Amino acid sequence: MGNAVLPALPGQAWGYVRKPVFSTKIQPSVSGNELRGKFQQYPTYTFELPIEVLRDSAAIPELKSLYGFFLARNGSFDSFLYADPDDCAVTDMQFGIGDGVTKDFQLTRAYGSGSNTFAEPVQNVNTITAIKDAGSVTAAYTINSTGKVSFTAAPAAGHVLTWTGTFYYRCRFLYDEADFTKMLQGLWELKKLSFKGSPKNKV
Repeated sequence: MGNAVLPALPGQAWGYVRKPVFSTKIQPSVSGNELRGKFQQYPTYTFELPIEVLRDSAAIPELKSLYGFFLARNGSFDSFLYADPDDCAVTDMQFGIGDGVTKDFQLTRAYGSGSNTFAEPVQNVNTITAIKDAGSVTAAYTINSTGKVSFTAAPAAGHVLTWTGTFYYRCRFLYDEADFTKMLQGLWELKKLSFKGSPKNKV
């Protein structure tokens, strides 16, 4: 499991796709009713990045950088880290509520509001700017490699715990091949760079 970060891709075109994917077994009956079984508590995400321009020169080695990155992962074999530009940072994101006993809490990030809120673990932390206990910044904690925060003393009952920082998705390429296409001398494109990932630490 590698920790290399996907290189920045300034030639990325519009049409970027991020697709949440669950796994559900659906068994229809003769009456038309269904039985459904949920196999995943959290989704994986499929990403599709159209790369319109990859420059290939000594001064701007974008092609060689991405080409080499793909080869070093052995296609879909090894995992890597990806900072989704639209989903890699949180500000004062709630990740727990103290009960006066519990010291350990997993970092999370959430989408939605009210009864439609969906939270999932964040296990590939990049930076921590602040951990707050009831709105006050605290340094009385440690954090492990998968985003578990351990407070020195259990937060008081009812205290809201929040974090501010950035994170990665753990990803792997979907395919063992990639179609790099030469358009002009020193200019290449990759019509679709496809990979799957998760804020969790396994994919």
